[in-house]
Amino acid sequence: MNDQFIGIAAGTCTSISLVPQLIKTIKDKKAGEISWFMLVILMIGIAFWIWYGLIKKDLPIIITNTVSFIVNGLIIFFNIYYARKK
Repeated sequence: MNDQFIGIAAGTCTSISLVPQLIKTIKDKKAGEISWFMLVILMIGIAFWIWYGLIKKDLPIIITNTVSFIVNGLIIFFNIYYARKK
């Protein structure tokens, strides 16, 4: 099996893991019990993965972690947005 395929499969699973949470947040118009500390640590880790991917010129790492960063960023955005609407 091609190692690029394994990297893409792993990155895709990681990238989409919080999509259900994002959809629930948007649908319910509230964030619920999300740990800000966890999200901040996760975003820092994802940023390092993107940096690492850029250094290694590894497209699967760059693309999948960029998607993860965007999804997590949207979760943070909607958490703040819906909290301010209350």
